[in-house]
Amino acid sequence: MTWTGHGSADDSVRRLLDLRHCGWHFQPVVVSDELELLTGARVWPDGWSDAIAIRDLSDAKAFRCDPDGGAVWLREGGLVDVVDGLMELPAPDQPGAPKLVRARAPKLWTPGEGRGH
Repeated sequence: MTWTGHGSADDSVRRLLDLRHCGWHFQPVVVSDELELLTGARVWPDGWSDAIAIRDLSDAKAFRCDPDGGAVWLREGGLVDVVDGLMELPAPDQPGAPKLVRARAPKLWTPGEGRGH
């Protein structure tokens, strides 16, 4: 992971600390002793969740999912812009919070279920 791109490293660290102070937990993804990705998540009491994946200052993605795993909000771009979007996002139970599912992961077929029926 390289910290190059949009915004300064200082701004980015401040934004990540802001998220941490709001209850976010972070986990590094290390491949061959190199930091490949930094992931973070926050789970709301009613089952909603927010997540972020950061490759570098110019490559971040964040989303909010409903309790069933449907994505209701997504932002991609520079780290500062993505974190700012998360910070502006109302809590799931607040007015103006996104509720409409925009995408859903395909359901994994398991033995005992019909094939596509």
